Amino acid sequence: MTSTTHVRGYSSLGGWRWTAAEAAVVAGLRPLQALLTAPAIVLMAALTAMLFRPPDLKLYDLDRIGFILLLFIVCLRAQMRRQSFRAPASVLLPMGGLLLLAVSQALSVPYDAETWSVLAAKWLVPLGLFYAARLVFEGDDSLRRFETFALVVFGYLCVTAVLFLFDVKILIFPPFILDQSLGVHAERARGPFLQAVANGVTLNLLGLIALDSFRRARLRGLTAAALLATWPLAILATKTRAVWASFGASVLLLLFFSPHRRIRRACLCLVAAASLGLICAVAFEDLSHSLRDRLEERSPVQFRMAVYRAGWEMFREKPLAGWGPARIQAELARRVDDFHGREFYFHNTFIELGVEYGLIGLALYLWLVFDLLRLGRSAKAQSPSRPGTFLDVHFRSLWPVFLGVYLLNACFVVMNYQFVNGLLFTVAGILTAQNQARDFAFSGGLTPTEAISHA
Repeated sequence: MTSTTHVRGYSSLGGWRWTAAEAAVVAGLRPLQALLTAPAIVLMAALTAMLFRPPDLKLYDLDRIGFILLLFIVCLRAQMRRQSFRAPASVLLPMGGLLLLAVSQALSVPYDAETWSVLAAKWLVPLGLFYAARLVFEGDDSLRRFETFALVVFGYLCVTAVLFLFDVKILIFPPFILDQSLGVHAERARGPFLQAVANGVTLNLLGLIALDSFRRARLRGLTAAALLATWPLAILATKTRAVWASFGASVLLLLFFSPHRRIRRACLCLVAAASLGLICAVAFEDLSHSLRDRLEERSPVQFRMAVYRAGWEMFREKPLAGWGPARIQAELARRVDDFHGREFYFHNTFIELGVEYGLIGLALYLWLVFDLLRLGRSAKAQSPSRPGTFLDVHFRSLWPVFLGVYLLNACFVVMNYQFVNGLLFTVAGILTAQNQARDFAFSGGLTPTEAISHA
């Protein structure tokens, strides 16, 4: 007579198969458990994939995989911890409206992969990172990791740009940066973005974060001196006038109006380093000739003015709902008849929005800019983050400059850069979470630390 003995997790007739399956399930869930305990690392890994996956390079869509994994981890973790998914209407409403508007227009060309890729880079990815950052960065440790990530990327981009400037290309990594068949601006320091403007805007934004780290003495000593000394040279190496202008404007603005003495002192050193670097660059004949040609180059300005005029005419013809992305290229090619090219770009985020989506899209974007600017409104109010931590209350005085650098460059290019948008909206998401925690603390009579854990 055969008998079956049941023990917890074991039976005499197949208990080994049961426990093996159980062990396999447990082993399979361990990576998921590790990801759930470190969502900030998942977010930074997704940003890294976006940094090293330029549009012209086939890497099996690692950036999309990382982004989807991040959203899955963040949502699962929030559900397990019973975190509130509610978010303030500011930023989310105009950003969501722009995303819906872009999707509705993209459905007219449902099989155009480039249209959907641009849509993701401009609206979907920034919105997802904004929402994820609100739920991921809760304490000082996670913020410190993100600051370290930002400083490491900043150092890497600075070194890569300086190596390119002085033609030490053998040390540039990854090698595809030097591949002239990929991307544009092969003669400039374009970094892994394969686009000099994207590299320059990122250098400007991360440089401002480095300045804030220097203010808090997180960045100090030889490391601070090396980064701040190479930053102006890296900006120079992009050979992009909008990047030069935004760098100079932000540094001078902080030099004269920053409330923090350490930042003013650092900006004074940056002015000296930029002047010395320019003198050194002029001393090299080839480099001096290249910079002079770039300053004197007029054809890009004439081309942009022609596109601007055509864009203004198109906007006046259809001011309310716009033309939609499917018809813009053919219409621009017909109107800009003095220049010949395979594709035409507006080189201005605001003009493109007005032409593509009309006044509706332009109004939504201006609403978004206003909401982003308001994130720094609590500069003099109590903040849930302790002074001295990354993105503390004193960072709020730097936030308008941070946003201004982004918007100034948006006046000369279309912000289709996934990493740049992701970086901006990640910081915006952290500031939003801090504002929510502050408001929660005020309404519930909690301390800032208690507010972070309850909000």
